[in-house]
Amino acid sequence: MNQKIRQIILDTFSNEADAIEQLKSIIDDNFINIVQFLYETKGKVIVTGLGKSALIAKKISATFNSTGTTSIFLHTADALHGDVGVVNQKDSIIIISKSGNTPELEILLPLLNNNGNSTIAITNNATSYLTNNATYSIIAQIKKEACPINLAPTTSSTVQLVIGDAIANALLELRGFNSSDFLKVHPSGSLGKKLYLRVYELMQQNQCPKVLINDSVRKVIIEISAGRLGAVAVVNEKNEVKGIITDGDLRRMLNKGLSVEDTTAKVIMSANPKSIDNNVLAIEAFEIMKVNKISQLLITENNILQGIIHLQDILKQGIV
Repeated sequence: MNQKIRQIILDTFSNEADAIEQLKSIIDDNFINIVQFLYETKGKVIVTGLGKSALIAKKISATFNSTGTTSIFLHTADALHGDVGVVNQKDSIIIISKSGNTPELEILLPLLNNNGNSTIAITNNATSYLTNNATYSIIAQIKKEACPINLAPTTSSTVQLVIGDAIANALLELRGFNSSDFLKVHPSGSLGKKLYLRVYELMQQNQCPKVLINDSVRKVIIEISAGRLGAVAVVNEKNEVKGIITDGDLRRMLNKGLSVEDTTAKVIMSANPKSIDNNVLAIEAFEIMKVNKISQLLITENNILQGIIHLQDILKQGIV
């Protein structure tokens, strides 16, 4: 039984991956013209569907909204019971349907056409009612569903989703949508934090343990313990950074048998430590730590110590 389950999973992956690979063959002038048309649309891009296609339509609409294309999701059945009132003449309608032959479409499409709306079909059926009556059509035929009985929408819905993602990405590029624009519509959560959280906000919650270059190791140990960051900055009288001492440096010193009282910070510090400006994004600080395999970063301005952040400060924010 376990082997059968394993094989079904592998067959599902293969089936859907093959169907996605075959989508490359439908990228023609028609597809490009549809993207260009949506880019030039003066109103909203409304995405509609029934059943599993409705779920895909809702996700595609959400992706449009988060990447610069104003969109709403409209359930096809609800449209026929009053919700079609949300549509105005400047809107473009993407209609997603595997068969393209549902009774609801035979009511909705004439209504949209009479209203002067342009419609874009995403369907698996090249000869369907939807294909024949939509302004534009994207035909994404599949050999079979990944479902073992070839009935449940699996591969077909995956293909619909990928087509929607492709259109959204193309529109994003055409609009010149960038990370700053993304922040405006994702101000909360880990996505937003990646784009706005800066290291000075993190360092404010920490003490700034530091010692002078000629202070004893005893003073170093006291400062590291008090700061609870596993490190201490080494500075001169002008607060200019000269080095850093970590817990690891202390262990190595003790292994060498050096005296806690007679050894100075200068002897055991790591010179030229990694540092960043206090206005750098926290996610960039994380990448510096990751590349250099370190857990602390000094925050400086013109080499003057401003603070210290620890890897855990970033991890707690949930942005990585």
